[in-house]
Amino acid sequence: EKLNYIMGNPPFVGYSLQSKAQKDDMLSVYVDEKGKPYKKAGKIDYVAGWYYKAAQFIKETNIHCAFVSTNSITQGEQVSDVWKPLYERFGIHIDFAHRTFRWDSESNNKAAVHVVIIGFSTTENGEKKKLYSGEQVQLAENISPYLMDADTVFVESRKSPLCNVPEMLKGNIPVDGGNLLIEPEVYDNIVTKDSIAKKYCCELLGSKEYINRMRRYCLWLVDANIADLRKSDFIMSRLKACADFRSQSPKAATRKYASMPTLFMEIRQPKTNYILVPRHSSENRRYIPMGFLPPTVISTDANSIIPDAMPYHFGVLTSNVHMAWVRTVCGRIKSDYRYSNEIVYNNFPWPFPTDAQKKTIEQTAQAILDARAKFPDASLADLYDETTMPPELRKAHQANDRAVMAAYGFDVKMSEAECVARLMEHYRRLVEQSEN
Repeated sequence: EKLNYIMGNPPFVGYSLQSKAQKDDMLSVYVDEKGKPYKKAGKIDYVAGWYYKAAQFIKETNIHCAFVSTNSITQGEQVSDVWKPLYERFGIHIDFAHRTFRWDSESNNKAAVHVVIIGFSTTENGEKKKLYSGEQVQLAENISPYLMDADTVFVESRKSPLCNVPEMLKGNIPVDGGNLLIEPEVYDNIVTKDSIAKKYCCELLGSKEYINRMRRYCLWLVDANIADLRKSDFIMSRLKACADFRSQSPKAATRKYASMPTLFMEIRQPKTNYILVPRHSSENRRYIPMGFLPPTVISTDANSIIPDAMPYHFGVLTSNVHMAWVRTVCGRIKSDYRYSNEIVYNNFPWPFPTDAQKKTIEQTAQAILDARAKFPDASLADLYDETTMPPELRKAHQANDRAVMAAYGFDVKMSEAECVARLMEHYRRLVEQSEN
């Protein structure tokens, strides 16, 4: 063969930014043996089309390919949607890869993207694979599509948890034109002087407010006394504005809710304490800040919520083991974590602790909450900054990490890569058991 290598830098266009023509391109390229588009072909990055065509061209040849591409095809839901057809239909494997790095543009606007470099082929060889990360290179037995030295396992979207744990839900969605939401200055200047409005005003937390300890409120009128509401000019004016906003929406579902302006459009607020998990969080934090909240604090859908969760669940979720799983399988915004229930939480392979191990995790989880409580004026952004994290909190997390690793039977000296490889094995066994 005259051609030995294909190298390229395909267009970087996320699926949400693709034109209709580009989406049609993907549906015509990402097709199965019968010419039918794969189920999620319209929801993967444009760059994936180049991988697919290249895999077609090199099947049963000695040709190798390498592309610079958006890192999103190695994260979250896209991993299975992009790579599973390439493995199953064309028998490709990854020969070398460079994990995510920032690619700065030389143009005047200095736009930057986060990219990976992946080399692949269908040619079998017994050589070690090379996995690059910055200046470091690691020799790997196998490079998975998550760019880890681990078996090739696809973590696919799942509607309910793989293990016997409480369900994770999205927070509440107002779709109100901002009329049921109340900013701090409005609360201070108007609501505090209106006893009825104050009675129905609850603290509201998106991920930004939760992590940065910012004040925000909302009118929460579930089970409200209607006669009460009519006595408050402030509430009535907000309800009229909410109804007007919804009635003018181009979406039929939103217009339907114009007749129910007292309620958020989607309500999933628990009636008991719940764990709040911010859906977006900085990659610079060792742990995603999460915590218990009472039902009187309303969460928006910028967070996920876990009703009926116990300290044990909090301990496992806030551990280094769970964070290793998050860093591997979650989606990203640039390089920050994008936590999802259907990929991250529902697929997480929980341990099977003894009663004693479970009790220890409950105790270490509570110790984390107690350590936070010693700093009532600090935000979670302050407490979880790697530079300013208080020693008491760090020690509490380290003790919790050790307790969770013991529940998995992991050595505390295990590297994160080894931890992920073991979690992937555990995940595969659980999936096989669930399917039998």
